Amino acid sequence: MGNLTFKRVLCVVICCLGLSWAGVGTQAQAQERNRDWANFNRYAQANKELPAPGKKEKRVVFMGNSITEGWVRLSPEFFEENNYVGRGISGQTSYQFVVRFREDVINLQPRLVVINAGTNDAAENTGPFNADITMGNIVSMVELAKANKIKVILTSVLPASEFGWNKEITDAADRVALLNQKIEAYAKANKIPYVDYYKEMVSGPERSLNPAYTKDGVHPTREGYAVMEALIKPAIDKAL
Repeated sequence: MGNLTFKRVLCVVICCLGLSWAGVGTQAQAQERNRDWANFNRYAQANKELPAPGKKEKRVVFMGNSITEGWVRLSPEFFEENNYVGRGISGQTSYQFVVRFREDVINLQPRLVVINAGTNDAAENTGPFNADITMGNIVSMVELAKANKIKVILTSVLPASEFGWNKEITDAADRVALLNQKIEAYAKANKIPYVDYYKEMVSGPERSLNPAYTKDGVHPTREGYAVMEALIKPAIDKAL
């Protein structure tokens, strides 16, 4: 093969590879653009099927992560009997809560929203932990709720001394404590009811979730949810 022919073949190969790589990059970018990052789809059908509340109905929405999602699964009667609506999504952080707050809270026209946020922020599920930004996300949700005449109850982050899915974090208990200090202080300054799950569920010097209430150190069992129910229901009844 002559040098000129070889160069032409090489150019064709390079061009083809370049086009292939470009195609792969474009496809990946398209998939990223189309990804439902906030997971609107999780409750889209349920939201569509949920009728508007009646004139005397006092609907309550619980906004949260897997702790809230698991609550509905393990204690469905608590939600059904009290007209509570669970909108927890496993793995989510406060960043995602803010994005889907209109679809999963405001548009459901509740009288009150219970917000439980922070565990997955501390675990860095969607990026580096920044307590001030997490608190800002919580404040944004409160302001959105108030602007739509929805009452708010803020709750503490549950105890956790480690996150099984992110062993690199060695100061989980400190992160949880810091978030709870900020949430409680904000609630007090703005006269928002604050329910302290943490105080009733923390255990030992490691400040872990009481083993009587959990199997994995993060998610409550039915016994753990019973403790939370005894705390949150009186607060909801008083707020309404």
